[in-house]
Amino acid sequence: MRKRFSWVIAPIAVVALSVGALSAGADHGSRESTQNLHAMGHSPHPASFDVPSAEREVNSDIAFWGDIAFHGNYDGFRIVDVSAPGNPKLINHQRCTGDQGDIFVWEDILVRSWNSPAPAGRFCDGQPVPVGFEGLHVFDISDFADPELIGSVELDCGSHTQTGTLDDENDRLIIYSNVSSGCTKDGVELGDAIDVVEVPLEAPENAQVVNQVPLMGGTLGSNNGCHDAGLIEGDVNLLACASGHAANVFSVGPPHGGTLEEPLFRYTIEETDEFGNQVGVGGRWHSAGFSWDGDVIVLGWEPGGGGQAECEADDPDIKKSMFFYDADDGAKLGQWVLPRAQGPDENCTIHNYNAVPLRDGRDVVVAGNYQAGTWAVDFTDPANAVAVAWSDPASLGPGPFCSQTSPPGCQLGGAWSSYWYNKLIFESDITRGLNVFRLSDKVTAKSIKLDHLNPQTQEFSLP
Repeated sequence: MRKRFSWVIAPIAVVALSVGALSAGADHGSRESTQNLHAMGHSPHPASFDVPSAEREVNSDIAFWGDIAFHGNYDGFRIVDVSAPGNPKLINHQRCTGDQGDIFVWEDILVRSWNSPAPAGRFCDGQPVPVGFEGLHVFDISDFADPELIGSVELDCGSHTQTGTLDDENDRLIIYSNVSSGCTKDGVELGDAIDVVEVPLEAPENAQVVNQVPLMGGTLGSNNGCHDAGLIEGDVNLLACASGHAANVFSVGPPHGGTLEEPLFRYTIEETDEFGNQVGVGGRWHSAGFSWDGDVIVLGWEPGGGGQAECEADDPDIKKSMFFYDADDGAKLGQWVLPRAQGPDENCTIHNYNAVPLRDGRDVVVAGNYQAGTWAVDFTDPANAVAVAWSDPASLGPGPFCSQTSPPGCQLGGAWSSYWYNKLIFESDITRGLNVFRLSDKVTAKSIKLDHLNPQTQEFSLP
């Protein structure tokens, strides 16, 4: 199973496309959007939250290896050939019937998150999942047509998301497994830590927990779990944990110390607006990433837990913003506010995103924002970040969710994740499947080609 790889780094030319290049069935081409964002292919996987939890197959996160997209969902993960971006081809849908299906992929190994205690009757790769299990499943994906479940790691509060990387010196993968918001077992509150899991490259079935990294609280007291984490390596070596009301930043190597297995705490980040609204009240820090030089931390949060209409015109800016901080000390550098108001029947927050690797020193982030759709934002000047492109879907209509604006309420849906990968933007649409876009704009003309991508991990830094 052990393989070696090398990064493929080459400039990508911007190609101007017309709207006429849409593939059949790509309904994301009918949205309101900027002219520089072109809908390409679509891999359908219809799903809904408005069914019993055991039947949910909603789409979640994405990872990439070569021309293959691994598209997580609440029912497992799909393996999609995206070598022809106008016509993605489904290779296989591996079943694993537990939410929420966050994934990390490395060569022939795929690790999948299982978030909540398993009830009776759940299966993974046809094998019964023990009642109460929550944690990680490890797959051998050397045969895309028949991935094999080879191991699992049970965790106290399950695995809501995960961020991973290669620890080449120790011949293993390191996975930072993150919980949604902590948990209580036998009267004991758990989850205020990052679970550090090793996956030996030569024996991935022997994956195990090797450390638990405690989280530091802030002005509201203790934190309730690291919801998601962003990692940048190279000359930077920082890990940012989007935890509760106080994001935690750690060092995992030079110049500030720590290791991948034993991150060294540096500082916390909190955010409050002039009206007293605070990140972490009615929601939590949700996602974290970096500029590719490691100078800027990019944070987003999830007011209303992702199930509310939080981007209406009269909602405070703090609820519909992406935030930028100095990675040296956590000082605030700027804030980008979603400029298109969403309706009372559209769940919306700044959800999952990644930065575009660019040779020219620009900083651009691509983000999926639920029913606000997909956005590309230039934050080269963090104090004056500006939208470059967007594609905003129509409302899914009224439904049983968005209780704060009920009636009419809403259907949960939209862009769970939107990521830049090799001159394309891939959007995980919660209720529809995988959408592909091409952005034609000078701000991304100097992008770098990668041979794989786990979007929460930046394996190198750029000057």
